[in-house]
Amino acid sequence: MPSALETLVKILKLEQDTGYKNTAVIGGLQSYAGNWQREAHQQAKRPEHHQLVDELIGYLEAYPSLEATEARHDAIKHMLGRIMGRIPGPTVATSTLASASPDAAPPPPLPPAPPPPTASAQTPPPRPSAPPRTPPSPPPAPRSRRKPDPDEDELFEDSGEELETSEDIEDLFGVEFRPVAPHIETPAVPPVSPRRTRQEMPSLADAVRHMQELRVSTTQLHKVGKIMAEKLQKLGIETIEEMIYTFPRRFDDYTRMRTLNQVQQGEVVTVAAAVESIVRKQGKGGQPYLLLTLDDGTNCLQVTFFGQPWLQRQFKRDSQLVLSGKVDLFRGQLMMTNPEWELLERENLHTGRIVPVYHLTKGLSARTMRRLMRQVVDEWGRKVPEYLPDSVLDRSDLVGLGWALEQMHFPDSFDALNYARARLGFDELFTFQMAMLSFRREWQIVPGQPIGVEDWWLDQFFGTLPFPLTNAQQRVISEIRADMAKPVAMNRLLQGDVGSGKTVVAATAMAIAASQGKQAALMAPTSILAEQHARSIGNLLRSAPGGEHIQVRLLTGNTSDDERNEILRGLAEGWIQVVIGTHALIQQGVNFQNLGLVVIDEQHRFGVEQRAGLRGKGTNPHVLVMTATPIPRTLALTVYADLDLSIIDEMPAGRAPIETRIIDPVQRERAYSFIRSQLAQGRQVFIVYPLVETSEALDEVGAAVDAFSWLQKEVFSSYKVGLLHGRMKPAEKEAVMAAFSSNQIQVLVSTSVIEVGIDVPNATVILIENAERFGLAQLHQFRGRVGRGEYKSYCLLTTSADNLEAEQRLKALEETMDGFKLAEIDWNMRGSGDLLGLRQSGGSQFRLAEWITPSLVELAQREARTVYAEDPDLSQPEHLILAQRVQIVLESRGADVS
Repeated sequence: MPSALETLVKILKLEQDTGYKNTAVIGGLQSYAGNWQREAHQQAKRPEHHQLVDELIGYLEAYPSLEATEARHDAIKHMLGRIMGRIPGPTVATSTLASASPDAAPPPPLPPAPPPPTASAQTPPPRPSAPPRTPPSPPPAPRSRRKPDPDEDELFEDSGEELETSEDIEDLFGVEFRPVAPHIETPAVPPVSPRRTRQEMPSLADAVRHMQELRVSTTQLHKVGKIMAEKLQKLGIETIEEMIYTFPRRFDDYTRMRTLNQVQQGEVVTVAAAVESIVRKQGKGGQPYLLLTLDDGTNCLQVTFFGQPWLQRQFKRDSQLVLSGKVDLFRGQLMMTNPEWELLERENLHTGRIVPVYHLTKGLSARTMRRLMRQVVDEWGRKVPEYLPDSVLDRSDLVGLGWALEQMHFPDSFDALNYARARLGFDELFTFQMAMLSFRREWQIVPGQPIGVEDWWLDQFFGTLPFPLTNAQQRVISEIRADMAKPVAMNRLLQGDVGSGKTVVAATAMAIAASQGKQAALMAPTSILAEQHARSIGNLLRSAPGGEHIQVRLLTGNTSDDERNEILRGLAEGWIQVVIGTHALIQQGVNFQNLGLVVIDEQHRFGVEQRAGLRGKGTNPHVLVMTATPIPRTLALTVYADLDLSIIDEMPAGRAPIETRIIDPVQRERAYSFIRSQLAQGRQVFIVYPLVETSEALDEVGAAVDAFSWLQKEVFSSYKVGLLHGRMKPAEKEAVMAAFSSNQIQVLVSTSVIEVGIDVPNATVILIENAERFGLAQLHQFRGRVGRGEYKSYCLLTTSADNLEAEQRLKALEETMDGFKLAEIDWNMRGSGDLLGLRQSGGSQFRLAEWITPSLVELAQREARTVYAEDPDLSQPEHLILAQRVQIVLESRGADVS
């Protein structure tokens, strides 16, 4: 939902574009003021924000009294300037961190204001007075730092920054903004973050120069030569910018280091202790492991390292170690298994600082990495140009960029760390959103091919379907039909839960294209899924009005040469209207006569180049991308900001829910007995494991390869058991899936590769081992592999976890079939994580994905839309540096980001 500010900016821009005739809204700006006032006061949080709302209301109500066009122009310009922060208000609160330009124009004169309204629903209730606040201390002068000496540890000197007392952080419009992160307490006291005023901000030329300087090689750093640069390169660090944005993987809090007699079973802690003994032992199957006994003077701790025998050379008796991991209890003795560790630097312990811990590589010690990072932060941190305009920073109560980068590496406190994470997480979301809005605007400029059909044709098509459409399907089809009829190419995402009926929606769009003489292509990630679509969509299209003339063909890597040549000729000549296939569709030689519609299924399984390759087969064709991966709507509006979003949020009638049960590992034999009863009835079964092969580090976690032979010989010897995992070659995986689809395999032992792309109506049971190791959204996808036919289906979850979070997550899966609700629960409990990586094949583009909260996403969306509504070209002076940053984001994501 657009914020009140964003909506008003659009209306004011429209009033400008229509010649200041007071026709931007029905009844004029004065009639719009009342409704806007209520909404804006509800969204405003701080006194100065309420003051801004009241000021704008005065201008809106007085606007008709301004008879001269010039006066109206000045009034609109002044209102936009106040909203965007270019013009200061009549008074400036002491808490305002950014100063406005001293030469800002005075507000235009207004006619006498109407008498104040009497108390009514339009007047916001009196706000409780806030407790008095201590004015912030002036920011400290910049500190000079010596160049690091490799023989001296300057890493943790006091930063000199002070903290000020303040109220909780609140954003301008919408939900309360409080950056919350796992294992880190929500800050109650915001730090003073010196921000550069507009007079101190670099010019565009200086900002561009600084951006270019940041992209130089790490060899520009003191004491970094070719050998050290190669080590950094193994960590994905080649430039200064990449280094400064490579954040610690954790922090050791030496200010609150606990002794061993203070830790409890089940806690994840960081402790320091001395090595008392080192013993090498033999584990299961003759695998060696190390057993260390450590002592800190208060208690002993046994530490086991599996599969890492070389560590014996690293540890010496009496050496001091810092270990981070989960504490278990075995026979009354505290234990850790494969914890993170490093040799203790005694000076760290005595400085009482929060110490950053970075990813390392062979030959690069923790001490050296911290020294290099301190050098980078000191010399380059404040050179990173502040590209967010003051208006955004003020409305969002965000800290300065340079300060945030310093605190992300060497925080003064965990409160300061949280504020830094919030700022940098906002930056990623905001710039990405601006880039997507810019990309959306670019592709909308290029004319598309309008493809429309009459109501009678669509009614006839619906009449040929073998089932009634849900209200959600009809609504989405109406949205797609309206898009395709426009001279602007459709670019729409269709989200729908497993079994919600996305395929028939895609078939309708393809039928519309074929009925108007256009060609349509659907690309699926696997041959099995492409074959399934070819069968189902082919049947639907052949029954459509005029369907006897629609040629539907399948093109995959398994297509014979003769058939492939025929299909290529038919597509080029235009007598094949619909083609469904895999990556084979984007190969050289596949040409279309008149491609009007592209459909991409499970779009996150394809990379940028693959999606762009199919779009490039036509002249700006309409594009529909589909996904069954549930993503919370709030997050989807950021990740897919360049797409219009359609959601099928209703399941077809008569679809039986899948019975989901959590079972204790000791009940596994009962589960096997139940599975055998299903197999005896002719049904099929999935058994999913989190690992491919057993790991000594995770000796209690099931693995597909190890379980496969045992299940075949001991448990399901009367049936054919198949194995599927990600290390198999594509052809091998396709063969196994085809055998399971045709019931040549009755039990499929698999890893997560069966998450999408398999539709076997005869499969009625899925058993998921160690279910706690998967996310809720992924578990829901697994569950969707069954229940696709006429038989009652079951999802069984085994877990050995005894923590409350795992229990709550699995209980949620047991109680609901709503994938979007489960995705919201997963996000709130585990962070956004890989949800932000779904945008593009190859992983998340968000460095701080796990710290991104729903409130931060909403804040970034709101601010991006507000800035874009007023200045889509980012051509105004305060947006020029931001425009450079957005361009960098666009370039880094390739030519096609949809």
